[in-house]
Amino acid sequence: MHKKKSGVVWRSVVISQPAKLKREHFSLVIEQAQSARVPFEDIAVIVLNSREITLTHPVLSACAEYGIGLYSTGDNHQPNGVFLPFLSHSRATRMMRLQLDIDKPQTKRAWAEVVKVKISNQSRCLHLTQRGDMARLASYASRVRSGDSENMEAQASSYYFPQLFGKGFHRAKDCWVNAALDYGYAITRGAITRALVAHGFQPNIGLFHRSEQNAFNLADDLIEPYRALIDLHVFQNINPHASTEAELTPADKVALVALLNVDMQMPRGMMSVLSSIEQATESLVRLYEGGNEAVLELPVLTGLGQHLFEM
Repeated sequence: MHKKKSGVVWRSVVISQPAKLKREHFSLVIEQAQSARVPFEDIAVIVLNSREITLTHPVLSACAEYGIGLYSTGDNHQPNGVFLPFLSHSRATRMMRLQLDIDKPQTKRAWAEVVKVKISNQSRCLHLTQRGDMARLASYASRVRSGDSENMEAQASSYYFPQLFGKGFHRAKDCWVNAALDYGYAITRGAITRALVAHGFQPNIGLFHRSEQNAFNLADDLIEPYRALIDLHVFQNINPHASTEAELTPADKVALVALLNVDMQMPRGMMSVLSSIEQATESLVRLYEGGNEAVLELPVLTGLGQHLFEM
């Protein structure tokens, strides 16, 4: 599989109108009223967001070759599938054995670290939006123990979401906010899954999430610290004039995909979400190779600033 060049502005291609996709040499060609050409090596994800899109087998092959996450969407226009490279890493079998053999105390400590960062980012989100008591969430984060035995994650969420989106809000509600959250989470989850596969992981084998019906358990572990970024974007982009059941517009979806290029703080500095996912995944490799939870490199929410790439 081709390795992405460092420093490249990874593009997220969202196709919301009828189109034909084909491969010409090293580029994706999108045939519409106005056709476009994008080098495969510059693409991180492609989202197919229209029922009238056709694509050729060489396009699928190129997506596998270049490590591109290709998303399909369902009748509700939410992502419902992702095409990923097959065993793209030379040590996939070794990684699977490490995933199966990791001891339970180590996984519980690692999960606690993930939960701490998730809750801390929720606290930062409340601070940035001036909603609720960020200190309360910070105290929840400090009380997380191995395996999150006191379920501080759930306690934090039950306080956090009504503070951010209003007292009547809950995640099961059919509304624009939840549609936007679900779309943003799905895109990020797919980007994480793409990175996991590229590093040899079996994404169905998780640290904490272990559902036999979930093909992306490990991605659902690693996404947790990233969720507050999507929450912040959705809060800042709520349309007060739209009905509560309003569907996402194409512009809404493009903006949610563009979050992959927003800056987050990592231990090695500020970087885009896509780059931070790569580093977080690399740190996960070190965890499975015998490191403790301190080796994990997880993102810190700083705002919604787009990453500036040096030319």
